[in-house]
Amino acid sequence: MIPFARLCAAAIAALFLMVTTVSVATIDVYEFENAQQEEDFSVLVQELRCPKCQNQNIADSNAGLAKDIKDRAYKLLRDGKSKEYIIDYMVERYGDFITYRPPVTKNTWVLWFGPFILLIFVVLVLVLRKSTDRKSQGTAHITDEQKQRVDALLKRYDQTGEQYGVENEGEEGKK
Repeated sequence: MIPFARLCAAAIAALFLMVTTVSVATIDVYEFENAQQEEDFSVLVQELRCPKCQNQNIADSNAGLAKDIKDRAYKLLRDGKSKEYIIDYMVERYGDFITYRPPVTKNTWVLWFGPFILLIFVVLVLVLRKSTDRKSQGTAHITDEQKQRVDALLKRYDQTGEQYGVENEGEEGKK
């Protein structure tokens, strides 16, 4: 049997290991000189996208690159740089992808106007398709020769039906 002291020591060691592994996460605290800097920083970390992550801003990202960008934005704000300057700095360094609202340039035309062009194209296709369907749904024009062939086929069907004991629905109603 294990002595009680050894059991307590093992339990304390296990508890110590669990507590130390849980407390690894850290929270960054940024101190600002005034409320305007704090507000600008809050807007920046929401507007700037993490280049490493897929569609996640740097405030929500846990990537090291996102932390570096936050730290750089904080340093630039503390140095007195404007929000626009910091955004321009980040775009110059990481490209237009870093902002959620990239500027309208030749490179981003597809991004800005592509959905509208696609919508117009789809509407045009649907309108053209509907107009051609209306034309094809009109009355069918058959020639006299085609009508005579249909009548001959119907007569032949009636005769073969009587021969095999099959009655037409129209004839059942008469009986």
